[in-house]
Amino acid sequence: MQMNAQTRKLLVEGTAGAIEVAVDAPEGPPRGLALVAHPHPLFGGTLDNKVAQTLARAWLQLGFVAVRPNFRGVGATAGAFDNGVGETADLLAVFDDFIPQVAQQAGLERETLPLALAGFSFGAAVAARCALALQQRGATLQHLTLVGTAVTRFDVPQIKPANAAPLAQRMLVLHGELDDVVPLSGVLDWARPQQLPVVVFPGAGHFFHGLLLPLRDWVCQWHGAQNP
Repeated sequence: MQMNAQTRKLLVEGTAGAIEVAVDAPEGPPRGLALVAHPHPLFGGTLDNKVAQTLARAWLQLGFVAVRPNFRGVGATAGAFDNGVGETADLLAVFDDFIPQVAQQAGLERETLPLALAGFSFGAAVAARCALALQQRGATLQHLTLVGTAVTRFDVPQIKPANAAPLAQRMLVLHGELDDVVPLSGVLDWARPQQLPVVVFPGAGHFFHGLLLPLRDWVCQWHGAQNP
């Protein structure tokens, strides 16, 4: 599944050098900015991953500028795999680069531009880290979408009401019933203390084969209701 013909590839500056990004923009003024994080780069994860593209397509359909960075060492992005630490810093750098220009296109102040963050597998773990880092910086993240979150393989912070109450109400956590990479039980154990609902796709594996359109529709319906 390829994105539309208007997808642009750009380089932005990160903490370890250039970061390659794919950018898809809606027709007309954007309603916000969404970053999408791809799965593990040492296991073939790139910005062209089908789940990452599906998430970007959902946000594009919602009227957001959708940006998919390549993590360190992937494509034209400089650096090497940094176990989620440098990757989190790079997502923050991409936000810093795009927020001013998208806010201008939307006719909004930087502080009021709606921000969304989504990730798949390793990318979901990095997205969760980035979400808390944004809040610690005083930025307001309106939407967080975590798909196939690699909670059994990486340290994924809990989005507790004590440190992120508004965000916890706008989180969408989706997982496959038959995920053999990150067992559903692990995600439920992670979500339970946070009282976070988990949307389970019956029969779905880690990569949501044959279920990408329903996945896109869930993201659009959930976040569309939160962002009318």
